[in-house]
Amino acid sequence: MTKLKFYKTHPDIELPKFQTEQSACFDICFRQDGKTHYEGFNSFNSPIKRNFSTASIHIASGERVMVPTGLIMDIPEGYSVRVHPRSGLSFKKGIILANLEGIVDSDYVEELFLLIHNTSLLGITFQNGDRLAQGELIKLETYTMEETTERPAKKTSRDGGMGSTGVSKEKKVKTEKKLDKEEAV
Repeated sequence: MTKLKFYKTHPDIELPKFQTEQSACFDICFRQDGKTHYEGFNSFNSPIKRNFSTASIHIASGERVMVPTGLIMDIPEGYSVRVHPRSGLSFKKGIILANLEGIVDSDYVEELFLLIHNTSLLGITFQNGDRLAQGELIKLETYTMEETTERPAKKTSRDGGMGSTGVSKEKKVKTEKKLDKEEAV
């Protein structure tokens, strides 16, 4: 079985764990242990740097902050770790990852920071140990890249580029029915 190893930067830090027997991802927590400050950018893209006064971190509306985890991963060669937002925090609190999905390569052996973005209009405070993201070990597919001088051929019935498939199948059906009625008049 493949092993993902974690080095703790402080002895009080708990290792990530799966919350259920069938969880696809392990939870990643905020851990302030041993840290004196945190950094990020406010909603005007000005740098911020705040000292930790307690084992909590405050993220104001619109801010993007590097949240420490206290973990360094030893990712096996041929794998990467994908860091995803937690769906409940995203939907209920407007807390997402600033890069939408973090990709940690196997040769990255520094502390993992979560790039948290508060998209809500309210500030939020997290306590030491709060679960803010989830990680997934992914096996890499090896491939090469090369230039082609021929434009790729059409592979499906898609007609158009980005956004060409629309949002709702129902809306497309209604539009077609409306056209049929207009044509019948």
